[in-house]
Amino acid sequence: MATPATEEVLAEKLNELTTENDPNDEPDEVRTEAERATDLIESTYDVEVKLADQQADVNSPLYSAKSFEEIGLHEDLLKGIYDMKFTKPSKIQERALPLLLSNPPKNMIAQSQSGTGKTAAFTLTLLSRINYDLEAPQALVMSPSRELARQTTEVIQEMGKYTKVKVFQAIKDEAMPPKVTAHVIVGTPGTVSDMIKRRLMDARNVRLFILDEADNMLDQQGLGDQSITLKRLLPRDCQVVLFSATWAEQVRAFAERLVPNANQISLKREELSVDAIKQFYVDCRALSGARSHNETKKYDILVGLYSLLTVSQSIIFVRKRDTADDIARRMDAKHHSVVSLHGKLEPAQRDQVIDSFRSGQSKVLVTTNVIARGIDIANVNMVVNYDLPTHLDGSPDPETYLHRIGRTGRFGRTGVSINFVHDDRSFRIMKAIEKHFGRDMVPLPEDMDEAEEIIKKAMKGK
Repeated sequence: MATPATEEVLAEKLNELTTENDPNDEPDEVRTEAERATDLIESTYDVEVKLADQQADVNSPLYSAKSFEEIGLHEDLLKGIYDMKFTKPSKIQERALPLLLSNPPKNMIAQSQSGTGKTAAFTLTLLSRINYDLEAPQALVMSPSRELARQTTEVIQEMGKYTKVKVFQAIKDEAMPPKVTAHVIVGTPGTVSDMIKRRLMDARNVRLFILDEADNMLDQQGLGDQSITLKRLLPRDCQVVLFSATWAEQVRAFAERLVPNANQISLKREELSVDAIKQFYVDCRALSGARSHNETKKYDILVGLYSLLTVSQSIIFVRKRDTADDIARRMDAKHHSVVSLHGKLEPAQRDQVIDSFRSGQSKVLVTTNVIARGIDIANVNMVVNYDLPTHLDGSPDPETYLHRIGRTGRFGRTGVSINFVHDDRSFRIMKAIEKHFGRDMVPLPEDMDEAEEIIKKAMKGK
């Protein structure tokens, strides 16, 4: 059953709704394309398919494809794929692409773990559906944040570099021409709806409507309503595709109402695990038990971990924006380079911070849930939950926890998560998350030298 979003996520989205008319898998700029492709190819996830047409022939070549050639992709797309060193579809792609590209177009609800090739699947679909001779919007890709929208734009441009595709980002501070005629619009639903209503774009030729991180989109106040409003502005025969890494049951039911008669593809539930991520916790409770002392010890332990945080790249997740800024300011004063990212920053600042982190110039990022979903930074090998994720009512939020720690251990690599416990309440939250996933977190010793050795071994996969 779905539960309310965390306070920070809701705050992020409400802030963006009021400031920019809108309210977070594939590229990275540090890692080689060959490395990325190999990881996708070797994924072993089992995929379940539920066809809307129960009479569909599972022996048909359109049911599954073991090569990109079998799907019938245009040679310009094949050139782009092979330039990226992809040699065959990933598990989710081999099942999803034939169904997505079949004619007449069918709607789809797809759930697959991060790093399995979801973005490439819908990118190849939209690049195949576009009439490049028609200068009009034909595909809309909706994201819950500007960071994910910018990342998705890069994927489409990279994969479609041998085509004539034109992509427009519908996010705050993007210069708006009198008329948007790009083939693909990537943005947030509020901004795109506003563009249509102001007649800055013509939606009559839109053939494909994609919601990325759709569970997050549909489960957020404002975002879900905006997504529904936007869908009503599109042609009735528009193909609708919902992609996400996780689906709460109530959100899935809502999605099925939004996208009736859809094919459904999902990763088997047991595959939605955190096996590739070594999970630890640090007890930051001071002997005095005073809250202020607990917070001080919590921060001091974080500072003590700094040398490990910079071995590669790390993300520190906090609940409040002010906490992110405070940690960055205090650590910077100690000459520990840290950057902060949250929804209160100006759009140009947000872009600068995420670009710096993705390029590897910044090693440590402290952030709210604004990049908990979808953002792919290949060199991140550690995630610190300075504040464990909770819902608005204060109850544990295992799904956000899964998304957060999923920023490491990407594409099957070994990653490390360290969870801070600073009072009895946070200890109970941690225990609830452990129970949800059926996996215990390993306590780290108070001696920082001992703790460092344990973490170093974990980072090496030992």
